[in-house]
Parts: sequence; structure tokens; C-alpha cells
Amino acid sequence: MIVIPLIERKRDGGALSREEWRSVILAYARDEVPDYQMAALLMAVLFNGLAPHELGALTDAMVESGASLSFAADTPPRVDKHSTGGVGDKVSLVLAPLVASVGLAVPMISGRGLGHTGGTLDKLQSIPGFRVDLSLSQAREQVERLGVALIGQTGEIAPADRKLYALRDATATVDAIPLMAASIMSKKLAEGLNALVLDIKTGSGAFLPELDDGLELAETMVRLGHERGCPTLALLTAMDRPLGVACGNALEVREAIDTLRGAGPADLREVTLQLATEMVVLANGADDRPSARTALAEALDGGRALERFRQLVEAQGGDPRVLDHPTQLPQARVVEPVRSPVSGYVVTVHPRSIGQTVVGLGGGRQTMVDEIDPAVGVEVHVKPGDAVGAATPLATIHASSADAAAVARRALEDAIVVGPEPGPPPLPLVSHRVTVGGVERVA
Repeated sequence: MIVIPLIERKRDGGALSREEWRSVILAYARDEVPDYQMAALLMAVLFNGLAPHELGALTDAMVESGASLSFAADTPPRVDKHSTGGVGDKVSLVLAPLVASVGLAVPMISGRGLGHTGGTLDKLQSIPGFRVDLSLSQAREQVERLGVALIGQTGEIAPADRKLYALRDATATVDAIPLMAASIMSKKLAEGLNALVLDIKTGSGAFLPELDDGLELAETMVRLGHERGCPTLALLTAMDRPLGVACGNALEVREAIDTLRGAGPADLREVTLQLATEMVVLANGADDRPSARTALAEALDGGRALERFRQLVEAQGGDPRVLDHPTQLPQARVVEPVRSPVSGYVVTVHPRSIGQTVVGLGGGRQTMVDEIDPAVGVEVHVKPGDAVGAATPLATIHASSADAAAVARRALEDAIVVGPEPGPPPLPLVSHRVTVGGVERVA
């Protein structure tokens, strides 16, 4: 396939036809278009965007490049959640078994860490033995039997997107709104869903820090879902500070288990319950949020969600002992506190810097082929506005060596700022709700 004229047209602000997008994406999936040409086309999209017909064509072509899940007629309503990625965002680990425990089916296809953010698959694989490489038939059987599966994007599901996802991470095109929308929706549309809820992060640690960009992405994906017969809703949630305390793969699994026990950080619990409530309401087609939230909170506090997670871990080959003995998870060789140098108030906790620190420790990827150390990471013990004294622990470093811990310490001393007065108020934990009918603020 001759791709150069398409790159030139997109570079100069023109549009490709539906058939041109279909042809180039399917050819790329067959390895008939080299990465360097596709990277040039992605960069042109970053600068010039996509017309509505192009966005739909790109999404449909990525779905067409692989197989899709299908389920038996008596399977409960199928619903999923997708987050645009954040630091400390382990919501999926809690939410998927929670929603399954109240009677819905959750066939969740997740991704690896991207840029400064963690990935659900990397977190799950810090559980010894946990398999994320189920085939579509295995995932279908597990969802029909257990109500939930957490899997990676195998070669069967939107393989064109799988290649593009890795290429975007390596070519600084992650935060192109149309590419994000098409990537997310192609995977979700291949899941055979009855409903989809999106968690769009905003703030300094998000891929799209500005509220207007987050709203644009949310509206774009909500429209794509509805046009393709999948009712879709989005919540905009805060990422101007890390979510919860733990940032790093095994550390986040431990925190997710705490939350499934009815404990865990308040902000993680609240975001999870709000997203789960929307999933239940949207999948069941009944607008009764108070009743849905009550049922979910009871499942979380009463142990049903934890038991479903235990069944999930066992079903996918993981060691269920980690639920009762988190020390079975990988442990870092060096654990050191970072203390406040002065008394005062926490002005900012820069999530992007925290995420980059975790990557630097080995908890994320700097290249497409990097191996991850599941044990390393950072625990952030403070939030913006907290009063602290001199020597108050601000964070805890989990590192593979003293040298790595020293580098992380210097980064954290810049990332967590303490001053004599509080800084600007943080963003609301959940700020907006986006439906096909429009945008509303969340009280």
C-alpha cells in the first residue's frame, strides 16, 4: 500500500476517506505498513485532528482488524469501565469484582502502563501466577461462569490498536484526543458490551490536564459509543494529586485488597463507588442511583466483592494467598521514608512527577521493551492542604537499591511541596457527568 500521499494529505490539513482509513489500518495490522510511516501519520493526526467521519472510520477499522466477544443469551447485562490513566489509579482492581458481585457481567480488557501512568495488567501480574493472556473463548467462558474477567488485549482483539497503542507511547502521540478516543472505544466495542462508563482524568497528572480537553474527549467517546449501539457515559475525576496512597504495581494491589475489605483510602473508595453506581444504573436501564450505591457499598463492606476478587485471582492462575497475606506480593529491598523538612502545609503533590519517579525506580517503562519491577514504587501519605510538622512522613520509597532510592528521594522532594500557607484548593474528586444528552456538574 502506498501511504506517503495519505501522510502528506493529513499533514497538510486534509482528510482521508473512510475506505482509506480502513485500508491503511488493516494493512498496518498485517505488517504491510512500517512503523515509521504510521508514526508520521499519527503525528499528523496529533497536529490536525480527525473529521467525524475519519474518527468513526478509524475506530471501526481497528475493531474490524480482529475478533469480538459474543455471549450466551442468558448472560447478565455486560458493562465495563475505562480510565484514561492516572497515578495511583487502581480503581479497576476494586471495581470489576465489585460490579460482578451485584449481578452484572464485566468483561474488562485492560492495558499496560503508558507514559507516567500505571497499567492494570502490570498491577495484576504482580500477583504471582496471574495470567492476563486468556483467549477470547477462555474469557467468554469465565465471564459466563464467574461474571468477570480481567484480560489483556490479545492478538485476537483489535490487533491494529494493540500495535498503535505501543507506537503512540514511543512517539509522544499519546495525548491526541481522536487517537485516544478511537483506541479506547475500539477495544471496548469489541467486548460485546451493553453499556460503558468512562473515567476521564483531568488535572496536572492527566494526559489531558485541561478541563475543556477532558470534556471534549468524553463527549467524543460518548457519541462514538451511542452511534454504535453501546450506551456510554463519562465521569470526569481529579488527577491533580495521586489517587489513594500507593503508586506502584504490587503496592497498588495491596491497597486494592484493603479497599475490597471495606477499608482503603477514602478517595479511592468514593471514585470507585461513583463509577460503579453509574455502571449499574446504565446497564440496568433504571435511574435509581441511591439504591444502586447502597447495594454496592454493602457488597464492598460485607465481603462479597472481596470473595469475587478471590475467585477471579484463582480462575486466572494467581495465588489467592495474597488476599490474606499481602506479604506474598513482591517486596522491595529498600524501604525509606521521605520526611517534611519544615512545618507548614502541603501546597502541591505533583502526580506526574510521582508517576515519573515510579517509572525511574523501574515500576514503569521508558521504552517499549523495558521489564517492570513489580515491587518498587512510592506511597504518598499526604494530600494538598494537609498540615504537617517538621519530620512528618510525606512519602515512603520502595526501591531495588540504595542508589535508586536516593534518586527517587531527590525527585520526591521536588514533587511534594510544603509551604507556610495552603495552596489553591484541589479539584473536586468527581466534577462532571457527560451523557449523550449533555454535560452536567456533579454536586
